[in-house]
Parts: sequence; C-alpha cells; structure tokens
Amino acid sequence: MTSAFFRLVPGRDGRSEKYLPQSSAGSGWGSEHMRGMAVSGALARATERTVKELGRQDLQPVRWTLDLFRPPGMKPSVTSTTVVREGRRLCLVDSVLSQDGEAVARASALYLSPTTTPEGMVWTSAYSPQPPPEDYSAGSAERLYYSDSAGWTPPADAPQNGDRKQIWQFAIPVVEGEPLTAFQMAASVADAANVISNLGSAGLEFINADVTLTLARLPEGLELGLAALDRAEQHGISVGTGLVFDRVGVVGSVTVSAVGNARRAVDLREFGQGDVAALQTNSSATT
Repeated sequence: MTSAFFRLVPGRDGRSEKYLPQSSAGSGWGSEHMRGMAVSGALARATERTVKELGRQDLQPVRWTLDLFRPPGMKPSVTSTTVVREGRRLCLVDSVLSQDGEAVARASALYLSPTTTPEGMVWTSAYSPQPPPEDYSAGSAERLYYSDSAGWTPPADAPQNGDRKQIWQFAIPVVEGEPLTAFQMAASVADAANVISNLGSAGLEFINADVTLTLARLPEGLELGLAALDRAEQHGISVGTGLVFDRVGVVGSVTVSAVGNARRAVDLREFGQGDVAALQTNSSATT
C-alpha cells in the first residue's frame, strides 16, 4: 500500500487539526502543487466524520461533487464542514479545504437512507467492466491500466493508444495511522476520471476542474476501477463520463470537466510507480 497522503498535527487551539501533505499527495503540474486525489480524500474524511457525529448510521453517501477552483499547494491544510440540511431520509454536507486562510477546494455530499427496491423491472445496460485477477502483481505501482491489446499492466508498460480507457486503483490512505474507508477511497479515486477521459497521443493535456461521483452502494474492498464511457470536447473544454466498479460489479458513475493545458503534458508511464516524490519535478497530473 502506498504511503498516506497526509500526516495530521494538532492546531494551535488544541482542538482542530492540520493536514500535512506527504510525498504521495504531490502533483506534477509543479513540485509545489497537491494532487486532486489527496484533496478529495481529505474532504471526504471531514464529511464522513461530520455525518458520524450526527449519529446517522442509517445514511449512505450517494453523490460527491468536488470543485478544484484554486491550485492547492503542498502546504498545511485545514478542512471545515457545514450541514446544509439534515432530514429523515437525507443529509447534505458541504466541506471546504483551506490553506493560509484561503479556500482552495470545496465539496458537496448527499447522503440518503436506503429503502426497499420496487418490484418492477428496470432495464439497464449489460456492459460491466472486469477487474484484474486477484493474484495479479502490480509491484510498487499504485494503479494498473487496461487495454484490449495488453490487458492489465503497470503504468510503465501500458500501451499509449485509444484502448487505454480503464484504470484499477490500489489503496492510498488519506491520513497516516488511520484505516482508509470505502467512501474515502471512492472519493479519492473519482478524481482519476481525468485520466480515463482525457489521455491522448501526447499524454494528459487537460486539467480537471471538478469531479462528480455517484454511488448506488459503497465499494467492497479497498481497490476500485474506472472505465470510460464517453467524452465530448470543444474549444479545449472536455466533459467525460465513466463507470466506477469493484470486484463485485458496477457501484456508480463519475463525470469530470476539464480544460486544456497544452503547455504541459503528463507522461502517465512514469506517474503512479510508487515513488511519487521523485515525480514532483516532472510535468505530472493532479490525478
């Protein structure tokens, strides 16, 4: 398992806490930048703790929307949450990640209370992406890529072509010394939708400004896959959608909006090999 995104330290007031980013949180858009997976994981952790403090064990997360509106730095960060609405069957929680007193990202989570499935048949697509074999060894890589020609491969061996539209992400803890939860895992991995949507012949040349994850259920286990479904682009603005799946089946979907950044391209053959600290000097991705 890759080392955690953050180490926690107490705030000056003795009650709050600060997230100190570790090497796994690093992005290659610049050595001073933090990757979106780390931001999403920290906000998911804060949201999950807030719902737990409400005593609402009857609720489950079904939608997670992350807005990355300022480049987060590799610097101490704090999170804050607001319960927008708590009702009998739902709960809405907003969260913000701040650095140096300035908000850099926000998220909104919708929790619902499960109910009984109606008896009528609902028609759905039969497409279901398949995970890699359970005994597949990825070495030190934090994720695998899938293509029809090569199957599942580590980043360094993945073909650079249009077949490469699935990833399988292994667990990265959000905070040192804390077990990773299924929701934190899903929220973190959702940010990698930029990879499955916007990889091209020159590498990854799009920066995602947001991500929206929807979940019919929480993932089982701490490995998760994303599979691209479609993509639209005009004037350097792209919108991509994909499926989220675990070893049991599809758990939900993901949508990502991104803007072109042709001045820098990401070589995904290098990113995600386990030595993230060494990649911080490269042009790499927030995902």
